[in-house]
Amino acid sequence: MQAGVEDIEIQLLLEALYQRYHYDFRHYARASIKRRLVQARGQLGFASFSAMQDHLLHDPATLPRLLNYLTVQVSEMFRDPSYFRALREKVIPHLRTYPSLKVWVAGCSNGEELYSLSILFREEGLDQRTLFYATDINPDALQAAEAGVYPLDQIRKFTENHQQSGSRSSLSDYYTADYGRAVFDKGLRSQVVFSDHSLVTDAVFAEMHLISCRNVLIYFDRDLQDRALGLFRDSLTRKGFLGLGSKESLRFSSHAPSFADFVREEKIYQRREP
Repeated sequence: MQAGVEDIEIQLLLEALYQRYHYDFRHYARASIKRRLVQARGQLGFASFSAMQDHLLHDPATLPRLLNYLTVQVSEMFRDPSYFRALREKVIPHLRTYPSLKVWVAGCSNGEELYSLSILFREEGLDQRTLFYATDINPDALQAAEAGVYPLDQIRKFTENHQQSGSRSSLSDYYTADYGRAVFDKGLRSQVVFSDHSLVTDAVFAEMHLISCRNVLIYFDRDLQDRALGLFRDSLTRKGFLGLGSKESLRFSSHAPSFADFVREEKIYQRREP
């Protein structure tokens, strides 16, 4: 089947993005990427994807603007509270047996999931023995995550999710309200390493006890999903845990035999013995 002009333009744009800046979106799910590029084209004022490519190649200021469309930054604290309840009730008892812990939040976006895990680990008394790694490919997202500041109008939903996750404390213990913003306690990120890392092109983070990568793989094609899952497998300790999003699965991956279902309904897996 002959490719349409727009599809050819998108392919060339993604190739230019990779060759010029080493951001590789060539194996993201094409329908999702096209939808986001159409939005970027309209809102950034380009007549065509070819015009966008020309600006991208010759004006580096176009890159961060485009990345904010290509990387999804929509999340909320304690999103899918039952996932965090399962971590609290079923995974944390295993993690307590380790003298020190490493947790990787892959695709951390603006930091909502990172702070959710940091709060959970503090509530369970594990925060001082845990080193968190928060990674993303978008520098603006990493900067927002490190700042830990969110619109105050989001806090009601965050608070509801936190309560449903099984917490016995109040989310208000962890932030101060300031001019329409919620500023989260700096102590929540005192044990956090923020880092630029691509699941498409970069290598493993070694010896992780828990990897949480939720609602990222749904934007990848099958081959790229397999690459990312291989990274997670190789980054986990023996019997380490992997949490995926509610619409994601290991079922069709070549790495599925390396994992056992741990909390099936919450997409939490445990690495099998080598």
